[in-house]
Amino acid sequence: MISFTNVSKVYGPESAALDEVSLEIPTGDFVSIVGQSGAGKSTLLKLLSAEEAASTGEIIIDGWDITNIRRWQIPHLRRQIGVVFQDFKLLQKRTVLENVAFAMEVGGAPTKEIRDTVPHILKLVNLLDKAESYPTEMSGGEKQRVAIARALAYKPQILLADEPTGNLDALHSWDIVQLLIKINKLGTTVLLATHNDDIVNALKKRVVTISQGKVVSDQQDGTYKL
Repeated sequence: MISFTNVSKVYGPESAALDEVSLEIPTGDFVSIVGQSGAGKSTLLKLLSAEEAASTGEIIIDGWDITNIRRWQIPHLRRQIGVVFQDFKLLQKRTVLENVAFAMEVGGAPTKEIRDTVPHILKLVNLLDKAESYPTEMSGGEKQRVAIARALAYKPQILLADEPTGNLDALHSWDIVQLLIKINKLGTTVLLATHNDDIVNALKKRVVTISQGKVVSDQQDGTYKL
């Protein structure tokens, strides 16, 4: 599904965010990406969603070489990749239902598809009863579930979660992780970038450790080690 071959991302003469990274992630895998702040975790996810372009190397997703993706191709790529951020990025003046629907509207989905799809997504993330609520009326954990619902709007093959529990307490953090596990079991490949060692150790899934832009460890059934 995902292949990085000797991928580097350089921002300046002395600033390599990623340095010759090679990584294979099969379809349906659940991978925790760990490392200190500034290690390159977020950069790796940004390269996958074409928010950033690699300086050198090759990135392939499901047989598609996106290394030098053209601007007009990016919307098609992003229909295959859902992204969840630490700070939710919700539209405060729109309801839960409208936040998810808006993601589909922007992509040009027809009204009937939106009307049929959104309730199913909200049911998946256990928010159907909050469909008419606004973000200001919700807890941090509920807001993050809305963000995940929005990321699932196009039934993506890949879900990128960049520190999704960073603003949540322990209880809500584990709720979000359980939801990511549920989504993964439905067939979506999940990449979780996190500082949370308790979550990584409890997951007992694959752990890729990045340090100073390099992959220094890749463990199946791994633990958080820096």
